Amino acid sequence: MKSLAQALSVARKDLAIELRTKESINAAGAFAVVILLLFSFAFDPGADATREIGGGLLWLVFAFAGALIFNRGFARELPNDCLDTLLSSAVSGASLLLGKSFANLLMLLAVEFLSLFVFGIFYDVRWWLRPLELAALCVLATWGISVIGAVFGALTVNLRLRELMLPVIIYPLLIPLLIAAIEITNALFSNRPLGSYELLWGRVLLVFDIVFTALAMALAETILVN
Repeated sequence: MKSLAQALSVARKDLAIELRTKESINAAGAFAVVILLLFSFAFDPGADATREIGGGLLWLVFAFAGALIFNRGFARELPNDCLDTLLSSAVSGASLLLGKSFANLLMLLAVEFLSLFVFGIFYDVRWWLRPLELAALCVLATWGISVIGAVFGALTVNLRLRELMLPVIIYPLLIPLLIAAIEITNALFSNRPLGSYELLWGRVLLVFDIVFTALAMALAETILVN
């Protein structure tokens, strides 16, 4: 309980800073909207083929927008040696990583919510037909992306080219998660019942989240020392 309370405190701090500066949200949100708008001219809105690739387009946009958020997660702690102060405080490494992941999750979910509205308008896709299942999918998939982003945001924070290195490192790791999210999203957008195929990908998503969250918590001290 103490670790969870510390993690929530870290998340509240990051979210308070973000609400004041709006650096990550504005950049990620603008990127997502512009990419969706540009692709709406490349594809025929309302066509069946467009609906079939809708899930892939959305999750690629979410993944790339997430990198803009993750880059700032630990970088904002560098001025005035704030990161060193956090590491030497009573907050455990696991709580710090978990708190950063919570903040990443909420910011990326906000970008996804905005993107879904833009997507519905420009692509004529009724994404709201299965709201509970879509919300559960977004939380599960976004949590996995957020944990990976927090871990490698910590590992690359001291690199001069971290804005370039972070996407190069995390995207190959996210391939199983993105495939799972895309397959389930396409089924939801088509308003098809989730069969054994989609449920298999759902289990892949769940296992991915559990494994990488456990690894992040277990290796937190090593990750943050580096």
